[in-house]
Amino acid sequence: MGILVLVFILISLTQHGDAQGPDSCNHGGGLCRVGTCVSGEHPAQYCFEPVILCCKNLPPATTGS
Repeated sequence: MGILVLVFILISLTQHGDAQGPDSCNHGGGLCRVGTCVSGEHPAQYCFEPVILCCKNLPPATTGS
């Protein structure tokens, strides 16, 4: 029974339309993270919607002189 639940969860995660997958995230310079991004990163897209985010580093702040 547990295997069936696991299969159902995996299928439901891959059926969402906005998920790009881990290969797309890694190729774009991001990392897949569960839940939230760490400090210094922002969510760019989903690896597996709605729980696994593709997090990318924030761009460096520009200083005006």
